[in-house]
Parts: sequence; structure tokens; C-alpha cells
Amino acid sequence: MSMKISFELSDRDLDFFRKALKQSREAVRHAEESEIIEAINDVLDKIRQNEPLPDFVGKRIPELESLISMLTDDEWQLPESYRERLLATFVYFADPEDILPDDIPVIGYLDDVIIIELVVRELHHVRIAYDDFCRFRDDFDSGKGKNVDAVIRRDRIDRKRQQLHQRMRRRSARQKKSQIW
Repeated sequence: MSMKISFELSDRDLDFFRKALKQSREAVRHAEESEIIEAINDVLDKIRQNEPLPDFVGKRIPELESLISMLTDDEWQLPESYRERLLATFVYFADPEDILPDDIPVIGYLDDVIIIELVVRELHHVRIAYDDFCRFRDDFDSGKGKNVDAVIRRDRIDRKRQQLHQRMRRRSARQKKSQIW
């Protein structure tokens, strides 16, 4: 038997999470990106070892992995402002002593899940653009890109990336008022 619990986060509640992310963002400014990515991967490995996970956590792991891929994809070249947001999110998630300490059974990751959900919603247009980029690159590489010179491939990939970056900035700008940053 499952039970659904839902609640609404007010602007005041969201301010609490904004403050926590702001603190994480300050930590990002002084940390190496590779160390943050290594830390978040270590936390994910640790979480996976604690099976069975609460479903509300397990359902967010693919989202988190997708955000990591988007950040680490060298051809995507995620713009700095988005990189910083993701890194701050990862710092928060990797911190075992955040708002709710992670070692509290069942609910320890609830605050982390809320942060991830907020960031995923905020970066919705970025994720769509990244998914479109990956599809384009995969289609190109599996089709006509097989026999194309590396310089031409890079040029086509770069052009598509630039188009998608412009699109995601336009769409993100339209939703500014609902962002947590």
C-alpha cells in the first residue's frame, strides 16, 4: 500500500532553499569542478548501495545523472551561469549535513530531492536543448557523420550547439520570475 503526501512550498519556504543554495554557490566559487563531480558521483554510488531506496529518491537519481552528463559533456559546453547552478546543486546534494542530515532514515534525502526538483524545473529549457543536442549528435554520427572529416563534424556540432544555447537562453529568460536563483 502506498501513500501520497503532497505539500506546497510558499515563497518563504523557497527562500529557505534559495539561502541554502546560495551557501553552496559560495562553496562552488572556491572548489575545483572535478572534485565536485567526483564527490557527487561518490554520493550516488553510496546511495545506490543503500538499496532499497525510498522511491522519491530513486526516481530522482536518473535526473541527477542527466544533470551530471549535461555538465560533463565537453561538446555541449554548458554556459558558465548554468554550470555554476549545477555545481552548487551538486555541492548541496553531496553535503551529508545539509538542511536534513542524510543519515536520517527515510527522510534524510527529502531536502536534497526538493532541491533537485526545483533545479530540474528551473533548467527545463536547458535540459530540452541538451536532449535535442544529443539526438542531433547521435543522428549525425550514426548517419552521414561516419565518413565526414573531423573539422566538418566539429563545425556542424558547434553550429547546432550555438543554436540550441540561444534557444535555451530565450526560453529561460521568459520564465525568470519563477526561478529559485
